[in-house]
Amino acid sequence: MKIKPIRTEADYDAALRAIEKYFDHPRRRGTLEADRFDVLATLIEAHERKRWPIDPPSPVDAI
Repeated sequence: MKIKPIRTEADYDAALRAIEKYFDHPRRRGTLEADRFDVLATLIEAHERKRWPIDPPSPVDAI
């Protein structure tokens, strides 16, 4: 899979599938595969924050 921006649900699903393999077989830091994992994780996180934002709690709820 080529790494590209996540614009659609299909892009999101593809990114999730691509990152899954790294959970069971983590790569050594500094390798191309570890860099790929980091980029995918960053893209997925940004998409999820935009798609499903979490509002901060009200002051009462925070207490």
